[in-house]
Amino acid sequence: MPRNHLISIDDLTDEDLRGIVRRGAEYAAGGCEAARPLQDAVVGVLFRKTSTRTRTAFSAGALRLGGRLITYGPGDLQENTGECTEDTGAVLSRMLDVLVARTAGCEEELRAYADQQRMAVVNAMSAAEHPTQALTDLTTLFGRFGRIEGLRVLYVGEGNNTASALALALSRFPGTELHLRTPPGYGLDRDYLDRALRHAKEAGSYVAERHDMDELPEVDVVYTTRWQTTGTVKPDPDWRRLFAPFQVDAAVLEQAGPGAVFMHDLPAHRGEEVTAEVLDGPASIAFQQAENKYHSARAVLEWCLTGTPADSLGR
Repeated sequence: MPRNHLISIDDLTDEDLRGIVRRGAEYAAGGCEAARPLQDAVVGVLFRKTSTRTRTAFSAGALRLGGRLITYGPGDLQENTGECTEDTGAVLSRMLDVLVARTAGCEEELRAYADQQRMAVVNAMSAAEHPTQALTDLTTLFGRFGRIEGLRVLYVGEGNNTASALALALSRFPGTELHLRTPPGYGLDRDYLDRALRHAKEAGSYVAERHDMDELPEVDVVYTTRWQTTGTVKPDPDWRRLFAPFQVDAAVLEQAGPGAVFMHDLPAHRGEEVTAEVLDGPASIAFQQAENKYHSARAVLEWCLTGTPADSLGR
């Protein structure tokens, strides 16, 4: 059966996107615990960069769904001795059902792994996009609010791979608002912003980016990420001065309005992108969001191997 690849959020149809989110929420709610759609499937887990949540979520998720694991570290594959990515993918596809890979490199490398139909490939974070994080975020929003449509999100911080994926995903739901406040010179990649704007035009949603913290909108969610994105180094030695005004503190949360919740993809650095008062406060759902990485991972793995739209799963 052909496998479904998840390299970018834009690889998903609207039906698949909504279906994976709903399925993740079903897992989070404690349903489907008897499901074993990966029974006897073999899942390869390749991480060349550090990971706590994503690696654990997909490993535990595969095992819970009846799958078996083979794990690879950064020095384990013959790519390190010169084998090309295409050959590695061709070989792995004859032995694995799914490859979950964090390379922190370019998307093209993951697409080279996916240039076959025997093994599903999941992007567990590339330099430009973190699609499984966006699915986790939407699962968290759906679980909290019972809907995605019409939700308003303020994203504060670097326009990194988490922000790119969030913009691509949230903009496809009617009535949503995504307000991006990024430091000057550290905004969303232009290609991703343009794609999100196109989605917003088609779906009837709203996406806008500014490089200041003035006149913050009233929103349902305030979201930030760590200032030093995993696997990257900022070339500007003075970058902290530019980022300092973009810290999420109690004043930012208060401006968001009553009932606003706080989200963070973690790991967090208290006192930098967020104060301890906010991260550990009553409005924070960051650690529920982290748990939802596991529930969302199960939904993604199930979708990868069913060959059918996720929207029909569990019915």
